[in-house]
Amino acid sequence: MNDASAIYRETRTLKPVERLRLVEMLLADLDQPDEQIDRLWAAVAQSRWDAHQRGELETLSHEEVMAKYRRR
Repeated sequence: MNDASAIYRETRTLKPVERLRLVEMLLADLDQPDEQIDRLWAAVAQSRWDAHQRGELETLSHEEVMAKYRRR
């Protein structure tokens, strides 16, 4: 059994609110800036914007997008 499994079993004994606090702390710890990932996302965003500007992407209006989610 690895450490993560042992820790998980131990956390199962916590009250739900304490488990939620633990999850929040773990997620906050993982949510660290990463310049390489930021650069990659910026490149993707720029590429998509350029394709949109050239008319190469099909787009939907805000109303069309919202209507899709209202139907659910």
